[in-house]
Amino acid sequence: MTTAVLLLSCPDDQGIVAAVSDFIARHDGNIVHADQHVDPVGVGAGPVFFQRIEFVLDGFGLARDEIAPAFAPIAERFGMEVALRFSDHRIRTALLASKQPHCLADLLVRWSSGELPCDVSVVVANHPDHAALCAGLGVPFVHLPVDERGQAVQEQQVLDTLAEHDTELVVMARYMRVLSPTAIAAYPNRIINIHHSFLPAFIGANPYRQAHDRGVKLIGATAHYATDDLDEGPIIDQATTRVSHRDDVARLTRAGRDLETTVLARAVRAHLEHRVLVYGHKTVVF
Repeated sequence: MTTAVLLLSCPDDQGIVAAVSDFIARHDGNIVHADQHVDPVGVGAGPVFFQRIEFVLDGFGLARDEIAPAFAPIAERFGMEVALRFSDHRIRTALLASKQPHCLADLLVRWSSGELPCDVSVVVANHPDHAALCAGLGVPFVHLPVDERGQAVQEQQVLDTLAEHDTELVVMARYMRVLSPTAIAAYPNRIINIHHSFLPAFIGANPYRQAHDRGVKLIGATAHYATDDLDEGPIIDQATTRVSHRDDVARLTRAGRDLETTVLARAVRAHLEHRVLVYGHKTVVF
């Protein structure tokens, strides 16, 4: 069953739900999922309305390229920002990795088993460690080390590789390089990063050593969209687990890696299923 998804945001007002539903009904559409949220604070003058509405394309009275123009009067009436997505479009996804394998391997296994509805077009890494893993799954692997020419040259090679593979979504699967504003601007709200803490906490190297030294009782992981502000982008998913004084650094690391793989996979799936709306520094995840 192929569906269309409308992701909508606008100032809250009367009649929005009725107008959107009526538009779909007038064109013989069958709504299979609808969810909405009103942020009473918003980011500007007043409350903001958000909606995700999904309807079946089979039997719908408009062709795909006719839906957005036909919906435009409603969008203009309510001052909406509108994104139209289709469930049968498999987003071309690139995975960036460094040495740690857990997030990359987890995503590749989920993708190869059909759990993630995307096309993994390429894996790009600044270390060669994952070549065999990718070859076994038939995924192109590109090794782009940071050499004497510096990080700027390597990052441009990464961007060129992403463009060559028609990349739509970038996932930093524990990619231990900081992306420049140029790279971020090339994929706005389309670069997902996994951070090894329940943000904000324990920034930098050896986070589980820092956590152990502080005697924490809770560790976590955070998946967010990458922005120019390091590890401050809109959060998509988070999770925590309890730990104790009995947990050494190795145990904390294992527990943290389990969280990282799960949280990153959930965030990527939410994006692929068109369930995320970004506004300001926040997200609504339906």
